Amino acid sequence: MQLAKVLFITGGVLIGLGFLVWGGSHFGFGQKLGRLPGDIRIEGKNFSFYFPLASSLLLSALLSLIFYLWGKIKP
Repeated sequence: MQLAKVLFITGGVLIGLGFLVWGGSHFGFGQKLGRLPGDIRIEGKNFSFYFPLASSLLLSALLSLIFYLWGKIKP
């Protein structure tokens, strides 16, 4: 019974994130994420290196806030 509850909540969260990504792309959010100031991009003659440092920090802070609020709501 507990596994079904976890799977149901996980599915709901994934659907919600899917709608946020889909809706965000219509408002230009998807185009900005990954191209923030602070993202590392090195392009050479024969190679290219890309590390989305600022985007990773932003997503980490957002997810931390969501999980913190989730912990406060759920006793």
